[in-house]
Amino acid sequence: MAFTASDLSVLAYANNFTLWHYVTIDADVTVASYFDKASDMLRVNDLIIANVDTDGTPVTKFYVVTANSGGSVTIAAYV
Repeated sequence: MAFTASDLSVLAYANNFTLWHYVTIDADVTVASYFDKASDMLRVNDLIIANVDTDGTPVTKFYVVTANSGGSVTIAAYV
């Protein structure tokens, strides 16, 4: 599947940090280029709370934006 901008929402913003919420039927949002369409909004160290696989076995996962350069966004599981 693909990223849907309307499913990405700001939960909180302070001191150049944004806490996001994202909901999707996709099971994996860590694939290359998934969040590239949101590169103008996402910043390194932003946190994304994601409800994934909502039409299968829903799960909530936490991700951090690890890179955003030249329109390419990389995220990783937040641990």
